[in-house]
Amino acid sequence: MILGIGNDLVDIQRIEYSLLRFGTRFEQRIFTVAEQQYARKNENADIRAVASIYAKRFAAKEACAKALATGLGDGVSWRDIEVVKKTGGAVGVHVTGGALAKLQALTPAGMKAQIFLSLADEYPYAQAQVIISAVAAL
Repeated sequence: MILGIGNDLVDIQRIEYSLLRFGTRFEQRIFTVAEQQYARKNENADIRAVASIYAKRFAAKEACAKALATGLGDGVSWRDIEVVKKTGGAVGVHVTGGALAKLQALTPAGMKAQIFLSLADEYPYAQAQVIISAVAAL
């Protein structure tokens, strides 16, 4: 059973501009510590590479908030939605705080929610799609 679908497209240059203009203030407001560490793992990466990583995660957060049928705000903050690396290199979404509360409210009794994430980028754009489904809880 599909509970929600969200999609978002981000201009990587917009993220690059935000990084140049606001620096760590922008990063700390939007991204979790783990996401910041991932984006900065290569200390020799140029600003475009870092912006591309952040743009995909920014799009994922927006897409997830749309799939939760709430958007950002209404108790859901940027850092409540985190893009994580799964075993084998795939990406996933981990939700906490207000996003977790919205997910729990969407999930029917006796069911378990699953969040699927797809990321793509082709400069100057980054795209994310999120599908939230529910399966029988075991």
